[in-house]
Amino acid sequence: MLWKDIYELGVPAIDAQHKELFSRVEAFLQVLRSKESWEEKLPKINETLEFMKGYVVEHFHDEEEYQKKINYPKYEAHKQVHIGMVDYVLEVSKQFEESDNNENLMQQFGGKLLSWLINHVAAEDQQIADYAKKEGVSGNGR
Repeated sequence: MLWKDIYELGVPAIDAQHKELFSRVEAFLQVLRSKESWEEKLPKINETLEFMKGYVVEHFHDEEEYQKKINYPKYEAHKQVHIGMVDYVLEVSKQFEESDNNENLMQQFGGKLLSWLINHVAAEDQQIADYAKKEGVSGNGR
């Protein structure tokens, strides 16, 4: 799934983070689908896991701060979705280490990340942008 400008929230820092996420997930999925051996794929897979562990914390914090700044009415529900994704990423990373690099687990993770892009960034996050536009709030708050 490639980034499209319609996914922009109008908040440069958050939009840049989303673009980075799309790029990383796309590269990760290409690695999973490649003809390389599992051992050859592992460095990129581990790199993606490390990126995601940092990304979800930093990005969700930034996005939640913006939601608070504009008084987004669905903030609490959105935050709970973020907490669920953070927990999922950390759990998958832990399971991957404990399972001695289980390939099936990473295939499931790739599917979950793709689903996240479709259902969260391209859909739920757009509700933030819609609210900001309706309320006349700029990307920097009121």
